Amino acid sequence: VGNYKRTVKRIDDGHRLCNDLMNCIHERARIEKVYAQQLTEWAKRWKQLVEKGPQYGTVERAWCAFMSEAEKVSELHLEVKGSLMNEDFEKIKNWQKEAFHKQMMGGFKETKEAEDGFRKAQKPWAKKLKEVEAAKKAYHAACKEEKLAISRETNSKADPALNPEQLKKLQDKVERSKQDVLKTKEKYEKSLKELDNATPQYMENMEQVFEQCQQFEEKRLRFFREVLLEVQKHLDLSNVASYKNIYRELEQNIKTADAVEDLRWFRANQGPGMSMNWPQFE
Repeated sequence: VGNYKRTVKRIDDGHRLCNDLMNCIHERARIEKVYAQQLTEWAKRWKQLVEKGPQYGTVERAWCAFMSEAEKVSELHLEVKGSLMNEDFEKIKNWQKEAFHKQMMGGFKETKEAEDGFRKAQKPWAKKLKEVEAAKKAYHAACKEEKLAISRETNSKADPALNPEQLKKLQDKVERSKQDVLKTKEKYEKSLKELDNATPQYMENMEQVFEQCQQFEEKRLRFFREVLLEVQKHLDLSNVASYKNIYRELEQNIKTADAVEDLRWFRANQGPGMSMNWPQFE
């Protein structure tokens, strides 16, 4: 009796798990945002350092391509953050609102309905169980009393000080206690039989409420699976065409770096190939 509480508690746990999942997604979205900001800051700082530094030519452009990659990836991670918050987070929030209804007195309507359903299904059987316990207690007390009366009678037979009248009283007590044992045993067995007869209906009623709770929980479990799959899609940049293009472009930019071309440029602009300005009479 009362062991349905774990099933009822699962409804409250379901509401809490929605909050936990929202917090989990919110934290990940915050990480995506911070990462995007840090990539942008990193790209800006290193672009300036490389442009102002001594590196030149096609290798400079290849190096700067990493900063372009970071800026584009930063944008994608901001999109991930937006999807997590605007789609996934909101979806859970709305589902939770539709699935769980708060009551004026606190708690959820769904929890109360389950609690009431189980209590109603259990009430008749619990009443019969209480009767069985009372009948068992009465029977055991009668048995104890009978044992005590027999013990007293046995001891009195060995006591010469007792007169026949006192002995008769003890014998009557034994007889009465035997009658009580039979009567209480009969009542105990009858109440047990009634309980046994009520059990199949009790199990059916309890299972009916339990199945309703299972269906409610099944909706939540299926919804969580659906949301987690959507979150996975939003996080998985490997399937985003623009993400693949970023690295294809980065590879192309690096491969266009040409040592011979850069050395030729340096020769023409900083070496023997540059226009000369030999000293002349001034």
